[in-house]
Amino acid sequence: MSEPKNKRAVGVGIFILVGLLLLVGGVFVIGDQHSTFTRKISVFTIFGDVNGVQAGDNIFFSGVKVGTVKKIEFYGKSQVKVIINISVDAVQYIRKDAKVKISSDGLIGNKILVIYGGTSQAGQVEEGDELLNEPLLSADEIMATLQQNNLNILALTNKINSGEGTIGKLLYSDSLYNSIEASAMSLENASRSAQVLLSSLVQFSNNLNKDGTLAHDLVTDTVVFNNLASTIQQLKQVADTAQVLTDNLKDAQQNPKTPLGVLMYDEQAGASLKNAIINIESGTAKLDEDAEAVQHNFLLRRYFKKKARDSAK
Repeated sequence: MSEPKNKRAVGVGIFILVGLLLLVGGVFVIGDQHSTFTRKISVFTIFGDVNGVQAGDNIFFSGVKVGTVKKIEFYGKSQVKVIINISVDAVQYIRKDAKVKISSDGLIGNKILVIYGGTSQAGQVEEGDELLNEPLLSADEIMATLQQNNLNILALTNKINSGEGTIGKLLYSDSLYNSIEASAMSLENASRSAQVLLSSLVQFSNNLNKDGTLAHDLVTDTVVFNNLASTIQQLKQVADTAQVLTDNLKDAQQNPKTPLGVLMYDEQAGASLKNAIINIESGTAKLDEDAEAVQHNFLLRRYFKKKARDSAK
């Protein structure tokens, strides 16, 4: 009888030992998932609405789990203070000006907190620091926004259907449509004209490469170019000479001591010149009369008649 009792006691002992081992293993596994044995610091953030976040929910930074939600408590009048534990190993990457937002683990998964942002100028987060957060729209706010958007779309559709606004006029105003069509045709004609001009420019550019043309010679023939440059230089010299002559005449005209200045400004000299011209004209008339008298003189009459016959022959 003693031997079966001993076997039963051994079996019970082995069962208890296996149970203890499973319990210790489960504690280590769960502790590893929740970082029970990892050193960490506590920081907090204040939300207006945590949207279902609970203690024990995970904290992620750049897609990596860095901690868990430690505690949730009311703060102030209607706000919620969320205390989070962050692993010491991740503290060096999280800055004091980083922000926290509420997200979901997957499409319909548990709520999580996501730490993001932060600048290199700010120091690393420390024990007891407050992190700012990004407000999250509630489902009611989202539905209200969607409802307002639907109302706006409905009002816009009604205006369009009634011909109001630019789109409504485009859809229902024939005059505006005709104006736009005319403008489009004008643009099309302008485009064609531009295309013709471009073709002409291309043709002109191609002619530059043809031997024997003036444009080609001007571009490629150095002799023609040098002659053209020489001609331009000579024309410039002629223009300079004409300018100098004009300046000299202008100076002589303004100087009363020069002949031209005397003629322009001395009234007595002008009168004398006028009288001289009159006398020359009178003398010329008298010479014509004397020559006519000589031709009719009986001594020279035969000479002038002979001369006339010779000229006629």
